Amino acid sequence: QVQLVESGGGLVQAGGSLRLSCAFSGRTFSSYDMGWFRQAPGKERVFVSRISRGGGDPDYAGSVKGRFTISRDNAKGTVYLQMNSLRPEDTAVYYCAADRALYTGSYTRASDYDYWGQGTQVTVSS
Repeated sequence: QVQLVESGGGLVQAGGSLRLSCAFSGRTFSSYDMGWFRQAPGKERVFVSRISRGGGDPDYAGSVKGRFTISRDNAKGTVYLQMNSLRPEDTAVYYCAADRALYTGSYTRASDYDYWGQGTQVTVSS
């Protein structure tokens, strides 16, 4: 079945940048909308960003808009999250998720997605 593997997390100073990658395998990548979520200790998993099958209609949580950019390379089967101007409150485990999206619907809830990666830790220090 579908497998998702995140990479690129790490420790970065406030104001710095990281680029997360998520490698997709097992099915046709271009058939899936892709999302990024994050979860801080003691908090629920929340929506960060989403990109449609063909790379259009990107969307972002208000807390990251203007700082993060989602993109995908369908030839490589990879979705990216470029994170700039990082803040301590961005510290969380970041997860990528795949949505077969057989119909147009919601994409900001964890339950909207069919497959999940294992997560990668992002820690932003001051």
